[in-house]
Amino acid sequence: MKLGQQAMEALKSQIDGALEIGDDLVVAGVIAIEGTQILIEKEKEKLLEYFSDGFLWNTVRTLEKCRVPEMLSEPFKDEIHARYDLGTGGVLSGLWKMTEASGTGLRADLRAIPVRQETIEICERLDVNLYKLLSDGAVLLGCTDGAKVVQECLHQQIPAAVIGKAVEGNDRLLYSGGLTRYLERPSQDELTRFSWGEKWLSLIHISEPTRPEPIS
Repeated sequence: MKLGQQAMEALKSQIDGALEIGDDLVVAGVIAIEGTQILIEKEKEKLLEYFSDGFLWNTVRTLEKCRVPEMLSEPFKDEIHARYDLGTGGVLSGLWKMTEASGTGLRADLRAIPVRQETIEICERLDVNLYKLLSDGAVLLGCTDGAKVVQECLHQQIPAAVIGKAVEGNDRLLYSGGLTRYLERPSQDELTRFSWGEKWLSLIHISEPTRPEPIS
């Protein structure tokens, strides 16, 4: 289902620029930083059944150091066609928004997305999809030379990786090992699954209520 004109304009206003066919997709920073920190705060009692208090404390501090600075793109601004600061709904929401607003398809490898091992382990224990988890502190970029952007990020000690490419057409495909699936319209952030998660309800609302469905 295509977005109406008003909804599309609202969506485009969230993206700085627009993808071009053939652009590399780069994630700078690590995903699910803020979501992981909130899970540690709100679900600490349950997490202490699996992890030490020291592990959780160190995780919060380590993730805070992984946040991307606001001026990240200045050294290579001529290379970047699109930028989206990840947030509610995680990296999958960001990928859908950027490609939908730009009118492109995509091919992306979930395994290439930068994420801390601590986040992986915490999300596994709480049965949370880390790709749909609040990701303030990380940035999605569309650029002509992803390898160059990644190299500059790493030079600044910022984790980064080329995770895919913008392609012609409407198909938006995600790969993970031997599995392939379509990128779906964003659903609610994983934090909303918890009794305390009402704050994040509807924050990724794009248009009139629709159920998530595969892009075709």
